[in-house]
Amino acid sequence: MESRRTAVIKLDTPEGADSLLEETVEQFKYCANTASDWCWHGDDGYHVTSKANAERALYDQLRDETDLTANLVQKGIRRAVESVKSGVERLKRGENTSQPYFSADSAVYDKRSATFHRDHVSHSTVDGRVACDYILPDGSETPPTKYVSNGDFEFRMAHLQYRDGDWYLHASMRKVEAGEESSESESEHRTVLGVDLGLNNLAVASTGRFWSADEFNHWRREYKKRRGSLQQCGSRYAHENIENVGEKEYGRFEIHLHTVANEIIEEAVESDCSHIVFEDLTHIRENIPEATWQHVWAFRRLYEYVEYKAEEHRIEAVQVDPRNTSKRCSTCGFTHNDNRHQESFECQKCGYENHADYNGAKNIGLQYLRRRQNADDGGAPVDVRLNRGTLNVSGEYVPPASTGA
Repeated sequence: MESRRTAVIKLDTPEGADSLLEETVEQFKYCANTASDWCWHGDDGYHVTSKANAERALYDQLRDETDLTANLVQKGIRRAVESVKSGVERLKRGENTSQPYFSADSAVYDKRSATFHRDHVSHSTVDGRVACDYILPDGSETPPTKYVSNGDFEFRMAHLQYRDGDWYLHASMRKVEAGEESSESESEHRTVLGVDLGLNNLAVASTGRFWSADEFNHWRREYKKRRGSLQQCGSRYAHENIENVGEKEYGRFEIHLHTVANEIIEEAVESDCSHIVFEDLTHIRENIPEATWQHVWAFRRLYEYVEYKAEEHRIEAVQVDPRNTSKRCSTCGFTHNDNRHQESFECQKCGYENHADYNGAKNIGLQYLRRRQNADDGGAPVDVRLNRGTLNVSGEYVPPASTGA
């Protein structure tokens, strides 16, 4: 029988963390309540109980209205949908109920929005990550210490809660049975696939594979022309057709993005990667000012598709700070504005030349390496996968014969 436990862990928050956690929880509640209102009233008097429909309708709006990561926005929407589902079931039984409202200071975290260690947890917040130590009772057999310190129990997800002036982690833990492989891999060697996003190339992998944005940009321009022509008509028929054009545009783009996501995952699987690393999309509008709303939407959608599709392959999609990844040399680390000229990259120090997006993809992978190297647990060995061989954290090339590639 599978053994599951909930470990209630008091957290020791560092200076300045409380305000970040409080704002994160407030914005999480805002997502949940916004989704609850939309799902409860629904269309044509029907309550919406589909997570996919709710996310499709609300995700972009809530990403724009909050500073939360993609995963936390999704978790807020899904929390609301689950509560609405329960309400609908009560209505079917003839019981009195009302629209769910979330007032408790709580947020839901999984392994994408939090990294669970045996002595601390690192949370995503509205402004980066916050690491909080556990305050555990003495005695290896005293809960929650007996579960948290026991390597046979792995973290699955957790509710972050604030009560009586303190923060608590209600962690759901599962015991790994004999012969079963734990999903935790903090001490294992990792190979990552860096992915750079852009306007001319929708995605570029650190292995040197390019996904052109030509088709995406072609249809973006075509649909823009169609909407413009219909808007000039001004008739009711034209207005209705504008909505149809929008639906067709989304449909075509989603099919294309699903294809790209599948191919990115295939690239990661073939390269034996444990992680697919993207740039943090929180401030994508500032980082790529030329991007249209369709580009911003596509980048976020692509990451979401990769994130959930990669799960079945035991690959994790993560995001890193993108600062300087476009103008830093992936070979020597020299950072300068003059290194990049549109799609060409030439290091002003060491002379390294390559496609700018490919250089950026390698830097995004290296950014994750540096983050792991600075992790409190000492980090696990990590390499960035290239077309042949890998890069280590120092930017040194390791040929295939040395990596088993």
